[in-house]
Amino acid sequence: MPQSPRSNSIEAKQEGGNGSSVPDLVLAGSEGRVGFRGLFENKFVLGISLFSTLGGFLFGYDQGVVSNVLAIESFGAKFPAIYTDATLKGWFVSTLLLAAWCGASVNGPVCDKIGRKVDIICNVVIFLLGSSLQAGATSPVYLFAGRAVAGLAIGSLTHVVPMYLAEISSAKIRGSLVSLQQLAITFGILVSYWIAYGTSHIGGTRCAPEILYTGALLNGKPTFDPYTDVPPGGCTGQTQASWRIPLAFQIFPALCLGIGMLFMPYSPRWLVEQGREEKALEELSHLRRKPADNHSVRIEFLEIMAEVRFAREVMRATYPNAGPVRQIINKYFTLISSWPKSKRVIIGCLTMMFQQFMGINALIYYAPTIFGQLGLDPNTTSLFATGVYGIVNMLATLPAIVLLDSLGRRPLLISGAAGCFTCLAIVGSLVTVYGNDWPAHAVAARIAIVFVFVYDVNFSYSWAPIGWVIPSEIFPLHLRSTGISITTSTTWLSNFVVGLVTPIMLNVGGMAYFIFAGFSLAALLSVLFFFPETKGRTLEETDAAFGDNVADREREHMEGIYRELGLPIRALLNA
Repeated sequence: MPQSPRSNSIEAKQEGGNGSSVPDLVLAGSEGRVGFRGLFENKFVLGISLFSTLGGFLFGYDQGVVSNVLAIESFGAKFPAIYTDATLKGWFVSTLLLAAWCGASVNGPVCDKIGRKVDIICNVVIFLLGSSLQAGATSPVYLFAGRAVAGLAIGSLTHVVPMYLAEISSAKIRGSLVSLQQLAITFGILVSYWIAYGTSHIGGTRCAPEILYTGALLNGKPTFDPYTDVPPGGCTGQTQASWRIPLAFQIFPALCLGIGMLFMPYSPRWLVEQGREEKALEELSHLRRKPADNHSVRIEFLEIMAEVRFAREVMRATYPNAGPVRQIINKYFTLISSWPKSKRVIIGCLTMMFQQFMGINALIYYAPTIFGQLGLDPNTTSLFATGVYGIVNMLATLPAIVLLDSLGRRPLLISGAAGCFTCLAIVGSLVTVYGNDWPAHAVAARIAIVFVFVYDVNFSYSWAPIGWVIPSEIFPLHLRSTGISITTSTTWLSNFVVGLVTPIMLNVGGMAYFIFAGFSLAALLSVLFFFPETKGRTLEETDAAFGDNVADREREHMEGIYRELGLPIRALLNA
């Protein structure tokens, strides 16, 4: 039977006092490989993490599937207004994003109350309802309602899943685990592209092959018009299964995530916050695959206790006599109480804003439309090119997992922003000059398509994964959850704006590409002159990088808690 957390704490004090076990404890806190190679030392935690990233997979899948669904003729025949109206098409995409912003904004207090594990399960149930409404929609009302309900769940999952991963992992592999979350997102996008490409052939690639197109000209050829090119009884070729199956497929991984989470461990940190220390030690021992009285398990458990106690005491000292609701509100006020803390919020929000306004999700949401405008056949070749785009997107994310902790954040962000700016400026120029007659300028069209893929590579190894990493590193410990909820909300709000206005901008020459290029340039300048490097920094060094003059007092406070719990002060460097 494991010893109680309290007896462990007392024992650690005694050992720390006579000096007999302090070296062992320090080594225990330092053991294990760092980063990508460290992922494979505890295959149990790696397995749990890979399974939990199904939440990221759902986010990526929904991002990608909507682009191909919007290009399928049988979908246009069922919902002609959405298919033809750029503004309504933007709202179809953005309804989920606006709801996701709401979900991410309110989920912080909720997951603190019910726990990370239960929060994931509840949001899976909500997502299942939203996905079912979309897949079985018979009118635009059900379609939009499904998008909104699913969006609430996806926004919450993007907040809670990375937090759950960080709290069950050891400190040395947290960065790599966050990168795995981004990899799961890109894998979801990839799967959605190819499933939708495959199902688009069910019954054929055209709604009614016997009817000639009468719609607006694209690259000198008429296009499908759902108001005039559909027989009275509906499509005679491509069936509704071509778009209902991709929308319904996301129910399967969501069910796997929801059922599987019933057997996953609780977050040890959340259990300590709830005063369930015995259960927290049991779960931590289970996660580390070591007995509860093991040196490394004991010191990690005491570090968690120290972190939770520190956060609680700092907020009580700053805002005494505050009730539960006021305590939540006070954390937001604390984040803007001084310039060093405000700078953290600004950098975190800028990172997430640039991640969206550099244009990646515009291409993900409207890839078939964009490739169609660049001269590819909108029914077949553009969908295939979209699938290849998803492969490039995923493969280009892999280097970030390896390079993130060796090269640093700034070099990758700077090179990625410069590459995106160059590619978008070239594509925008080619569209402006040759976009009205691609058939006569086939070489220019192919060059534009190539640079769309090069842009994808530049974004995928830099801003895509690092946008999730930086917010998890820059906030003080006791404000981290609140800070991440703000940056995640910024992601979804920016995503909403991009999804809403992109269809309109794509109808105006190269405007969309030039606007995204402008944001890429702004991102480049921001990193050069405003962003500090956070690679390999301890909490103390990160505070100093932001010029936080409260750091020394907070460090002394934390050291006092460490001494009281019997932890060696040197272990604080590894916390």
